[in-house]
Amino acid sequence: MSRAFVKEPDGDSVIDDAPDLPQSPHPNYVTPKGLAQLQAQRAALIAERNAVRAQSDDIASRLPLGHLGRELRHVEGRLERAVLVDPENQPADEAAFGASIEVEDDSGEQREVTIVGEDEADVDAGRVSWISPLARALMGSRVGEYVTWKRPAGDLGLKILSIRYTRP
Repeated sequence: MSRAFVKEPDGDSVIDDAPDLPQSPHPNYVTPKGLAQLQAQRAALIAERNAVRAQSDDIASRLPLGHLGRELRHVEGRLERAVLVDPENQPADEAAFGASIEVEDDSGEQREVTIVGEDEADVDAGRVSWISPLARALMGSRVGEYVTWKRPAGDLGLKILSIRYTRP
């Protein structure tokens, strides 16, 4: 086959041939804070991309464009699929998406976890994804109830001490 009609870079352009980052197969539920974080992330990526484009035409300085384009496409995909869950519409007396739940485990240790979207999850900060085993164990529970968190390290009983929602 002749290569006469194959499009190739002309030597001064950046090839963006990195495969797109995979999107989660789950609905992209987000809290108002999570939606704002995604929007801020998109704005930061656009600003960074524009700054790189404004640099010299030197190919080396434009190499980050491929990575930035990939990241931007991923965030835009997350935003397109975002389903905003308003805490005002959640049951005040039941653990659901967006709830902060204070629990006490079998050994008496207390902690608070907040059920959030996948993009907001940060275990160290006590924010767990709604698809995590812990969130699934907590969702639907009420104050005073006991739930079992099925973990690879063994089941753990949790007593629900309080449920609250941060209203925007």
